[in-house]
Amino acid sequence: MNIVWLMRMKRWAQNPPSPRRVKFVFAIILVAAIIFGLEYAGYWPEWLTAERMGRRF
Repeated sequence: MNIVWLMRMKRWAQNPPSPRRVKFVFAIILVAAIIFGLEYAGYWPEWLTAERMGRRF
């Protein structure tokens, strides 16, 4: 870890984010975890799955 990250942590500890922003971030993480769980369990619809595109050189 370099000095820049330590300074960011110091600044964040002095001025923590609002409870509304913390809830927003946790909501985004929860939605991502639900999507991952659905895909892992096999309940994700095939039409929502992205297909890999080959390189064209």
